[in-house]
Amino acid sequence: MQMGDTLEVFDGKGNLYTASIQLITKREVQAIILETTHFPKSSYQIHLAIAPTKNISRLEWCIEKACELGIESITPLLCQHSERKIIKADRLEKIILSATKQSQKVHLPTLLPLKTVKEYLGIDKKGAKFICHCAYATNPHIATLYKKDDKVIQIMIGPEGDFDSKEIELATKAGFLSAGLGKERLRTETAGVYACSVIHTLQSLA
Repeated sequence: MQMGDTLEVFDGKGNLYTASIQLITKREVQAIILETTHFPKSSYQIHLAIAPTKNISRLEWCIEKACELGIESITPLLCQHSERKIIKADRLEKIILSATKQSQKVHLPTLLPLKTVKEYLGIDKKGAKFICHCAYATNPHIATLYKKDDKVIQIMIGPEGDFDSKEIELATKAGFLSAGLGKERLRTETAGVYACSVIHTLQSLA
C-alpha cells in the first residue's frame, strides 16, 4: 500500500476503522481514522471447551474453523484421558487473530487458560450447557436438546479417549446435558467444529 491509500482495521471489540495512510517507514505505518463503525456482538454466544489433541495441528484447525463460525471463547480442557497436557497459548492466539481477520469478523474470540474439568466446572456457567461424549449410546442429538431461545451456549468436547465417567458425572451435577453428535464417531477436532456448526445453523434459521 502507498501513502494516501485507505485501509480497514479492527480492535477486536466490535469497532471497524476506515483509515488513510499518512506515513510509511521500515518500522511503522501511521494512519488517520476517517470513519468508525461499531458492530454489536452476535445475539448468541458459543463457548467451546475442548481437550487439546495429541496432534496439535488438529486442535489449531478446530480453533480456526470455530473462529470463522464466530464463537465467543475457547477453553482448552485437561481431561483424565488427555494425551496432550501442554499448549502454546501465543501460537493459538495468532491463529484466532488470523481466522478472525480472514472471516472479516470484528469481535476477537477469547482464549482462556488451560483448565482441568473440575476447574472448568467450578466456574459459574450461564445458559445452555452440553457435554458431548460417547459413553451413552442413547444420548439425544445436541440439535434436539438446544432451544433457540438459549443465547449463551456452553459446549464441552473431550479428548481422543473421551471423557472419564467421573468427569461426565461432575458435568451432569453442574447442569450439563449429555449430548450426542450423530451416529458417526467423530475425532475431537471434528466434534468441536460440528457442534458449533449445529448451533450456528439453528440460530441462523431461527
